[in-house]
Amino acid sequence: MVHGLNHITITTSNIDRSMKFYCEILGFKPHVKWEGGAYLTAGNDWVCLSIDTVAPAGDYSHIAFSISQPDLEALKVVAKDRGIEEWKENGSEGDSLYILDPDGHKVELHVGSLQSRLESLRVKPYKNMIWC
Repeated sequence: MVHGLNHITITTSNIDRSMKFYCEILGFKPHVKWEGGAYLTAGNDWVCLSIDTVAPAGDYSHIAFSISQPDLEALKVVAKDRGIEEWKENGSEGDSLYILDPDGHKVELHVGSLQSRLESLRVKPYKNMIWC
């Protein structure tokens, strides 16, 4: 059975531009780069950048990465200074910054965890929420 997340692959039209965004702005660690892709890590999470035709989701689908509050505050300034587009304002538990990567993929930088979210739902549950 599945026991965890292995890696996330993000399609890009330009490896160098995406590596600059994910490594220089978001702080991912680069490991290898080749003509058609790159492997990076965010903490212990493996991210693959892969050259292909880009077609970002038009729905709410997005990738959320954990970040500390001080790092998020610094990133908010960098994102504003660099004109990085925000796609949503935070309205849920834990501070978040919702931005678009260079190919238009939706990325969330989130302060919090599943545990903090569940604790907040005990106080203010979603409409018709059922605990499993």
